[in-house]
Amino acid sequence: MAPIAVGDSLPDCTLAHFDEQDQLQSVNVHSFSAGKKIILFGVPGAFTPTCSMKHVPGFIEKSEELKSKGIDEIMCVSVNDPFVMKAWAKTYTDNKHVKFFADGSAEFTHALGLQLDLKEKGLGIRSRRFALLVDDLKVKMANIEEGGEFTVSSVEEVIKAL
Repeated sequence: MAPIAVGDSLPDCTLAHFDEQDQLQSVNVHSFSAGKKIILFGVPGAFTPTCSMKHVPGFIEKSEELKSKGIDEIMCVSVNDPFVMKAWAKTYTDNKHVKFFADGSAEFTHALGLQLDLKEKGLGIRSRRFALLVDDLKVKMANIEEGGEFTVSSVEEVIKAL
């Protein structure tokens, strides 16, 4: 399957997320995103070095700027279980706007065409690193990394597209 691209509609899947009351929720991507301008960024794994020290912190640090530019939601998605995503989210004590979603079976990742086979590294099927700008379910920007790179999916690149 070809990777998601500009002009495509965001696929409809269900992700897991712990809400503000610490309750596990099943979140329908279309219901959550319809009528909103969102940043959806994906990472290969929670607690991995580049994801934890560069990718996620960038979106947290620039979240107020993103909101001021009309972004309604900032979603971080990874092929991990929701309890791992919850624990990872709690390590970012200054986070106010980035929401962490689990794609435990990589269903959403496959629907996006962004799966990354990391079996040789003991990680199984994961997500490629990416950042999407989505407006009312339509992809307006698709910055998708090759391999383990971290260049086009940074928050700085997203801000340039706004």
